[in-house]
Amino acid sequence: MIRLSIPFRQALSRLTLPVMLMLSLGIVLFGRADENVGDHLRTGLDDVLAPLYATVSVPVEALEHGTGAIGNLFDLASQNAQLRAENARLLQWQAVAMALQAQNDALKSTLNFVPSPTPEFFTAPVVADLGGVYARSVLVSTSSGEAIKPARLIGGVAMDGRGIVGRVVAAGDQSARILLITDLNSRVPVSLGSHGAPALMTGTNGPNPRLLYWSPDQPPAEGDMVLSSAFGGAFPAGLPIGVVHYDAQNRPEVLPLAGLDRLRLLRVFIYPNSQPELTPILKTGKPAGKAPRNP
Repeated sequence: MIRLSIPFRQALSRLTLPVMLMLSLGIVLFGRADENVGDHLRTGLDDVLAPLYATVSVPVEALEHGTGAIGNLFDLASQNAQLRAENARLLQWQAVAMALQAQNDALKSTLNFVPSPTPEFFTAPVVADLGGVYARSVLVSTSSGEAIKPARLIGGVAMDGRGIVGRVVAAGDQSARILLITDLNSRVPVSLGSHGAPALMTGTNGPNPRLLYWSPDQPPAEGDMVLSSAFGGAFPAGLPIGVVHYDAQNRPEVLPLAGLDRLRLLRVFIYPNSQPELTPILKTGKPAGKAPRNP
């Protein structure tokens, strides 16, 4: 190792600042003479340092990935703890549900509860909107291989995805005619509101059916839900029809839930206990005439 004398080192330290200043001034003058020299120097420096950056970045990336994996392990641990807590709560609710089911079964057996039979149904496309004897009716195609005889189709309840559309009044091997709830000949026993007040819904050949013969103690209220009633055996109970609305003449009518003006696909339900012969229009095949007025 070369040892420098103290005077030489002192002289060298005094010359360092002037030399650096001269070098900096030369670089500035050279850069002014050629404006692209700075870009060339930066590019050359980047080319020289790029391999060094790549070498240094390898352990840094490894360290970052290792930290990420460790972080994921901690996240998995917290998620597993949360899932265990949720599973415990679900097991508690399962025990409650099983207890309620056992209690419900015991009450049903005590009351000799008989569940409602499951209806048969099929889906049929609307192929025509023809009036004929009835002003408001549609024709559906039944030629898609349904195993339901035409005689059993009479009295079937037609629904779209939201509510009752009408009932089957005539059926053949390839088609069935459905009388809409808005037809003048339609008579549907209904229940109103949460208390199930009885009333009669009649068609008017207009867009909305009207309500007649409700209980004086329980008149229709604006916005009440209208459901089908099992009175008379024509319809099963509890099927959605619409909501109560009072028109400009303060008369209660029903706003149907079903889109009666754009029927494309209907489901026809065949209930075992349906009795279409109780409805005069289905028995005679003739219009029932003008609807009676509400007293």
